[in-house]
Amino acid sequence: MSPEVISMREPDEPTTSERILLASGRYVLFGPFRIDQQRQEVTRNGARLKLQGKVYQVLLTLLEKPGEVVTREELRIRLWPADTHVNYDANVNTTVNKLRQALGDSSDKPLYIETIPRRGYCLLVQAEVTDKSPLPHFAQSEPSADSAQESAPTPGGLVFSRSDVWVALGVIGLILAGMLLGAGITRLWISHAAAVAQYPSIIMSSRASATTFF
Repeated sequence: MSPEVISMREPDEPTTSERILLASGRYVLFGPFRIDQQRQEVTRNGARLKLQGKVYQVLLTLLEKPGEVVTREELRIRLWPADTHVNYDANVNTTVNKLRQALGDSSDKPLYIETIPRRGYCLLVQAEVTDKSPLPHFAQSEPSADSAQESAPTPGGLVFSRSDVWVALGVIGLILAGMLLGAGITRLWISHAAAVAQYPSIIMSSRASATTFF
C-alpha cells in the first residue's frame, strides 16, 4: 500500500483581474453600504457614516482584495510613510476596530472583516463597482409606542389621533371663552341701559322738588 501524499502547496493567489478594480467606477457597493469614491463618503441605507482618513483607507484596501488576506504590513505601508515613527501594531488594531465599529461589525462574530491571526485581515463580502448612482435606500423606522397609541382605533370604529383631540379641546375652549365674553358684554349693556332709564326720572324728581320749594 503506497503512502498517502499530502500536498503542502498553498492555493494559488488570485490574479489581478480577479480582484476588485476600484478605479473602474465611482461607486462601490457591498451589503447595505455605498462608497462614493469621488466624495470619499460612505453611507449605510442612505445615512452617512463618519470615517476618518485612515479608517477610510483601510476599508478601500480591504475592498481591493475581497476574500484575500490583507497583511498588517500592507496596511502599514498604505497608512503611514516609511519615515513615520509610531507603534504600528497598536495603530493598525485601533484603526481596524474603528472601521468595525462604523460598519456595526464584531471581531467575535464577523460579518465583514475577519481577523487572520498573526497575518492580517480579510474582507468576507464581495463588492460591486459601478458608475451609476444607485437610488438611496432609507431604512424604515419602526413606529413608536406613542404613534401606535395615537393611531389605535376606538371601539366605535373611529380613529382619533392625539392632534385631533387637542384641536377639539381648543375649539371647545374658544367657544366657552366666547360665551363668557358675550355674557359679560350683555350684563354690562343691561346695567348701562338700566342706568340710562333711571336718569330722566331722577331729573323730573329734582325739578318737582325745586318747584315745591319755591
